[in-house]
Order: sequence, then structure tokens, then C-alpha cells
Amino acid sequence: MNTAAVSDSKTYHSINFANKFSLFSEQWSQKVIAEMNDYQFKVARLQGDFIWHDHADTDESFIVLEGQLRIDFRDGYVLISAGEMFVVPKGVEHKPSAEHEVKLLLVEPRGVVNTGDEGGERTSPLDVWI
Repeated sequence: MNTAAVSDSKTYHSINFANKFSLFSEQWSQKVIAEMNDYQFKVARLQGDFIWHDHADTDESFIVLEGQLRIDFRDGYVLISAGEMFVVPKGVEHKPSAEHEVKLLLVEPRGVVNTGDEGGERTSPLDVWI
């Protein structure tokens, strides 16, 4: 048996969302679970109101895994239920909120700050992996 071939083999693992969500409980804190090229896949738990903000240089995707998310815009809103997604175009001011806890997946370029240029206590640290 060629031992070099055995030691060079890789083990592949899928990412289990339920497992990742079991590792944290804080609200509005984004956790990176994977990267693809320059994009990060982040999970977050949301409940209550966020802040008005925008992202001048990138679109922002919201993929709801559990619950229902509301995103307010200055001229309307959208409701996103489990199994649905919505992309907020770059530069569009928005404010996410959830009456009950929502679990979601975000896909966005590495380095995007969740509060845009607004900052504040809801700003999630970048590149926190779980």
C-alpha cells in the first residue's frame, strides 16, 4: 500500500446549519461559516429592530432559513419567510427587523460591515468563524 497516497487524502465535510446555530445565541452577530472566492457565507440570529443603513459598494443577500424577516425601505418593505431570499441593491437604505427570532444566511464580499458606515453597538466584528 502506498502510504503517501493515504496521508495525502482529504476528508470532506458538509456544513450543517443547525449545528452552526447551536454554537452561538447572541442576536445580530454574524458568524462566518465558509468562503468562496472573495465572498463569505455568514449565519446570524436576528430579533427586534436593526438600524437604518446601506452598503455603498455591494448588494446584500438575505436568505431566511427559519422565521420571517421584514426589511423596511424608505418607500416600502419586503417580508422574507423561511425558504425565501431577497437581495438589497447596493446603496439602498434599509432596516431589517424580526418580531420573532430569525435564522438567516448572508452571502457578501469579505470585509462588509453589517452596519455599513453607520457603526454603533450593533456592528458585528469581521471574520468571526464558527
